[in-house]
Amino acid sequence: MKVTVGVSNHHVHLKQSDLDILFGCELTKKSDLKQPGQFASFEVVTIKTDKSEINNVRVLGPVRNYTQIEISKTDAYKLGLNPPVRSSGNLDNSEIVTLIGPNGSIKTDGCIIADRHIHITYEDKEKYHLPDKVNIKIDGEKQGIIAVNIKPSDEAYFELHLDTDDANAFLLKNGDEVEIIDK
Repeated sequence: MKVTVGVSNHHVHLKQSDLDILFGCELTKKSDLKQPGQFASFEVVTIKTDKSEINNVRVLGPVRNYTQIEISKTDAYKLGLNPPVRSSGNLDNSEIVTLIGPNGSIKTDGCIIADRHIHITYEDKEKYHLPDKVNIKIDGEKQGIIAVNIKPSDEAYFELHLDTDDANAFLLKNGDEVEIIDK
């Protein structure tokens, strides 16, 4: 079974109170993402630590119930952090960073490295008898096999999400196809 790759660069999800402090306005949609209801906004922040900072980090919408900062391990080295690999929303023992927007700044936990995952509907997960974790076979010049979590929801675009480090390690880009080899 084939699945399309979506490469996820560093980005931020904000709760309303943090959005108010950083921007003092609602998110302005720049473009829709493939996941239903998700979008990239025009708003960007700076992620700052005592060691370094990363500018122009895109804020994704819509607003959530929590603030979450998703970075790669390469970003973590630059920032002097050691964030845990987590599923979205699991912010236990996450790193603390400062987010800087045009109207203010906040110091917040919630900095993680997102786990590799496949978005799929509950219906399709059951239809294809997929467990909670599968192996993905990557062909090409830098081939390999990686373990990936299945992330079902009511509405989803069937897509494998990898951070930039994983994608670069296997020379993958948005729209490439890989194969689920075991279920």
